[in-house]
Formats: sequence, C-alpha cells, structure tokens
Amino acid sequence: MTTAAARHSDRRISPVFLGILAVTAVTGWATWTGFAEQPGVAVFLFVTAAWIVSLCLHEYAHARTALHSGDISVGAKGYLSLNPLKYTHALLSIVLPVVFVIMGGIGLPGGAVFIERGRIQGRWRHSLISAAGPLTNVLFAIVCTAPFWLDALDGVPAHFRFALAFLALLQVTAAILNFLPVPGLDGYGVIEPWLSHGVRRQVEPFAPFGLLFVFALLWVPEVNGAFFGVVDSLLGTLGIHEFDTYCGYDLFRFWSGTSGVCSVSP
Repeated sequence: MTTAAARHSDRRISPVFLGILAVTAVTGWATWTGFAEQPGVAVFLFVTAAWIVSLCLHEYAHARTALHSGDISVGAKGYLSLNPLKYTHALLSIVLPVVFVIMGGIGLPGGAVFIERGRIQGRWRHSLISAAGPLTNVLFAIVCTAPFWLDALDGVPAHFRFALAFLALLQVTAAILNFLPVPGLDGYGVIEPWLSHGVRRQVEPFAPFGLLFVFALLWVPEVNGAFFGVVDSLLGTLGIHEFDTYCGYDLFRFWSGTSGVCSVSP
C-alpha cells in the first residue's frame, strides 16, 4: 500500500512544471493578442518558458524510456515528475541552456538525469534511452513548424509567428547538437553500446568536455556559418524563412532594441 502510494507520488506532475506551463500559456496568449505593452517582453517570457518546458520533456523522455527498459530508480529520483529542480545538474539542465539562447540563439543540449545503466539489458534499449531526448526536440520542432508547412498562418499575429519560428529554430539546433556522435552528447550515447569495451574506455575521459568542444567549434566563424546554414535549410524546407527567425530572435532580445522592420507585420 505504501509502496503503491510512493510510486504514484513519484510520477505526479510537479507544481514547478505546472507553473512553467502556466507562464508559457499566459505569455503565449499575451503575445498572440498583443496584450503586453512591450511585445518583446511577452515574446521573451513565452519563448523562455516554452524552451524550459521542452527541456523538461527532453529529460522526461530519457527517464520514462529508462523506466520501461528496467531502471525503476528514476521514479524515486523525481525524474518522472517533470520537475527541473530534480535533475542531476539543474544549472547545466536549465540555466545554461537559457543563457546560450540569450547569447547566441542556440538550443543548448540540456543537462542530465542519472540512469542506472547496469539495470538495463540489451544494446537497443540503451540506444533508445539516449535517442529519446533529442527525438522529443524533433517532435517539438514539428509542432512549432506545423502552422508554416501546413500553410495555416492566416490570422496568426506577426509577433506570435516570429516567436514560434524562433522557438522552432531552438528545437532544431538542440536536436542537431544532441545527435552529434560526440562523447557527452546523446548522439554518442546512441552508438556507445555498439562500440567495443576498449574504445569506450578510451573515450570515457573526454565525455565531460564534449559539449565544451562543440561550442568552442561553434565560435569559429566558418563552422558557425556552416551550422546555421544547415539549420536555415531545414527550417526553409518546413516553410520558415530566415526573416521569421531573425525577427523572433530580435523580439526575444527586447533589451537591445527591436529592429524597425520587425515591429510591423511583413
């Protein structure tokens, strides 16, 4: 009886997550209706809250897949409650991704839920656990871009469209970066179970520095240009123009002054 109650409480959605969801809904409504006196503030809060929601869902996908693969410890750790404060590294999971969005409009791969891999049998299960997170970003990107590739933008206010386009860009960049086969990222986690024990031992010391290495590369202008070229091409095939993402980022950074061309509907 007590065990059942504990399991139920472990899976109860956290009030923290519900609060973030409420902020997303309210600021999304303010962006849509133009209720906010400064649309940039509403866009900033809407995109930031929605981005945090996607980070929570990313980590939840890892944990939920691990649960069904044999790691029953994820519930007791609070990973199934969608509470970002329960993550192994709350700073890495939430704060740094938001900072990187502000600094450069890049969807930083989120932090960590600790999976007890010894409880899980089968290489395919290990790979699926690692893939579940970035696949959530892919799904989120599909939802954000749906109005564009379905030609369902009639009646959608310009500011909301810009915000949605920028949010889609964040999801696409997060998915691409997460799927890179670099130690420390989910992409490496997908292929790691299929590598020899010797290779895994040699690569293991580099895992904590994999993400830093990727972002150091992104500071190189040529690499940065090539990366965002791929991102813009993917978004373009989904009906999102660079103008939309540019204006979304421009509105998001409301403190730096909004470009005149983005202050009116094109």
